[in-house]
Amino acid sequence: MRINSAIQAAIDLTAGAAGGTACVVTGQPFDTAKVKMQTFPDMYKGIVDCFVKTYKQVGFRGFYKGTTPALVANIAENSVLFMCYGFCQQIVRRIVGVDRKTKLSDLQNAAAGSFASAFATLVLCPTELVKCRLQAMHEMQLSGKIIQGHNTVWSVVKSVIQRDGPLGFYRGLSSTLLREVPGYFFFFGGYELSRTFFASGRSKDELGPIPLLLSGGFGGSCLWIAVYPVDCVKSRIQVLSMAGKQTGFMGTFVTVVRTEGVLALYSGLKPTMIRAFLANGALFLAYEYSRKLMMKQIDSY
Repeated sequence: MRINSAIQAAIDLTAGAAGGTACVVTGQPFDTAKVKMQTFPDMYKGIVDCFVKTYKQVGFRGFYKGTTPALVANIAENSVLFMCYGFCQQIVRRIVGVDRKTKLSDLQNAAAGSFASAFATLVLCPTELVKCRLQAMHEMQLSGKIIQGHNTVWSVVKSVIQRDGPLGFYRGLSSTLLREVPGYFFFFGGYELSRTFFASGRSKDELGPIPLLLSGGFGGSCLWIAVYPVDCVKSRIQVLSMAGKQTGFMGTFVTVVRTEGVLALYSGLKPTMIRAFLANGALFLAYEYSRKLMMKQIDSY
């Protein structure tokens, strides 16, 4: 049965939302540690030190600061990402001149994912800015960069609107695009390559939960290894702009390298890689199984 393109888009969007939820639930504490260590590398000796200090200073809830915007960000991003991924796969098929039912190669799927990520960036940037600011608020106060912090999503949103207007939510947009477009090429490319490896001649659709988890984890790891320095610059722009005007991507990048060295761009890499494997494994598992379930329901009618 051929599924209407609007229904297919709705299925991809819903499955992406399920994947985004699984991603946040699994990886939020590691994401919090990543943002703290990227923005204030001198405050923490490593991932264990970051976890211990956060727990002592703020308590367990400190690991889940920014969870609400993180959920909104991931659900919005992955909904748009996977919906656009389906459309972009059709565009790639047209470009290479194959039938709409033809399976794309791993490289072609990677290109489709990269193209789709540009659209997802537009919904991700504002929510990620709020998330990053909430996660690093305690450190901003400790460092004296701000006098009074904002502890709720609404207070952060209100402060952005008052200081910079609606466009303030798009601080770090260029660095987010620089991270997402190449990053998702490696993300989808790594995922599809890994699925091809596990399928070993069989259909990828027949893979069980363990190969899907491992493939998703591998895809997520490929993304973050490729673009981590860009993400570090993005986090600094979005967080430090609370204290006043922050330079753009190149200005921030050059300042970090000159004053702190190249290794500062890799602060927080360890919690990121742990989170990348766990969270993206959960993301793809939730996406593939929820999508398969909905497709079966549609086929049964």
